[in-house]
Amino acid sequence: MEKIIEESKQGNSLVLEHKPENTKKLFIESYGCAMNFSDSEIVASILSGNGYNTTQVLEEADLVLVNTCSIRDKAEQTIRKRLEKYNAVKRINPKMKVGVLGCMAERLKSQFLEEEKIVDLVVGPDAYKDLPNLLSEVEEGRDAINVILSKDETYGDISPVRLMSNGITALVSITRGCDNMCTFCVVPFTRGRERSREPQSIMNEIQDLWSKGFKEITLLGQNVDSYLWYGGGLKKDFADASEMQKATAVDFDQLLEMVAVGFPKMRIRFSTSNPQDMHESILHVIAKYPNICKHIHLPVQSGSDRILKEMNRLHTREEYMTLIDKIRSIIPDGAISQDMISGFPTETEEDHQDTLSLMEYVKYNFGYMYSYSERPGTLAGRKMKDDVPETTKARRLQEIVDLQQKHAWMRSEEFIGKTVEVLVEKVSKKSTEEFSGRNSQSITVVFPKENYKIGDFVNVKITSCTSGTLKGEAVGYSSMN
Repeated sequence: MEKIIEESKQGNSLVLEHKPENTKKLFIESYGCAMNFSDSEIVASILSGNGYNTTQVLEEADLVLVNTCSIRDKAEQTIRKRLEKYNAVKRINPKMKVGVLGCMAERLKSQFLEEEKIVDLVVGPDAYKDLPNLLSEVEEGRDAINVILSKDETYGDISPVRLMSNGITALVSITRGCDNMCTFCVVPFTRGRERSREPQSIMNEIQDLWSKGFKEITLLGQNVDSYLWYGGGLKKDFADASEMQKATAVDFDQLLEMVAVGFPKMRIRFSTSNPQDMHESILHVIAKYPNICKHIHLPVQSGSDRILKEMNRLHTREEYMTLIDKIRSIIPDGAISQDMISGFPTETEEDHQDTLSLMEYVKYNFGYMYSYSERPGTLAGRKMKDDVPETTKARRLQEIVDLQQKHAWMRSEEFIGKTVEVLVEKVSKKSTEEFSGRNSQSITVVFPKENYKIGDFVNVKITSCTSGTLKGEAVGYSSMN
């Protein structure tokens, strides 16, 4: 499961540069994970070349698209409410067309189009290049659908439009799909099998971002650690590759090093990692290059071996703890964050205590914590009874959240008295006199503006903290400028 984009970004309508020759208006919203926000940039690029400018006024749109998430029931319910809103507007403006993109599109295609008749257009994550054709079908009065999952589509040839960008940070997609088949997760069914993007197209996109003044990129995928380029095709077919393909293949540690060396003044993050695919070689690359951020998002989901097996997580508690020990040894100043699920089917109080004890062992910097919600189509949804009472799930989740809060405070306090490098991203929400940015460990830092500006790398001495934010005073520019 991918970490969810911060709540403030959920459902924002996206804006791109106005082209005077474009005559149609597009309203596009995104929900869910970082991959969806990245995909919306690809969609905007395709439609910008097909006559559409964006609008933030729903009522004036010719085309309304919502990029959807299926990872939790709450996300699906939110999108259903938005579709109700779109259709209320559509009754006033009958020329307006409504489309669903992304993971819900794949999962609920017939329901949306045929049974409920609430959309005109359903487009899965691998079919965005087909949008102009599908829109022609809609214009001629027919419903349009393409949710075919691809073995090779990576959108490596599309230059994404940077939507709602601060001009400083950007997402760069490097893999699509997932092969891991965790029993709680819809991603393999909605995004298909895992395939990687050609390295040079990744480098070209980063070069373009660098030339436009961006200072930080996040290499993005459902499972970045298993990146493997051998000339194209699915990762599972690598065993059948030629000897030459195998000898010249590029894996994630090589790609990470390639980017770090190629862009030494650009900060590099990556998300999301998977414990069984994070090899020691990756850790050494992170430690070697100062421009690779010292933060690893390492979902674990549960601290119980029995539940990990039920989830089809391909690692044990002990293997995960061994990996944590390696990270601490090789990257001693690194931050680690988690994903955790409470109340997975059959979870006992003993299993829950195993999760809490694992958290005590790791003491994560921060995390993304949820109670289990059954996702139709997953193995758990088909074969496991959702048998943990909601009240028990809620209580266990609260205990996980409370413990994480305690550890976050502890980890934040470790920074007091230290000087950290901060990339200034925006003006602080709480004070227009302060800037906000993140340090290498992905912790938010705020400090007085003085004469610095957005996009600067600034050394900040930390003087105080909350559980999620560091506060300090600037002491000069960092060597990354």
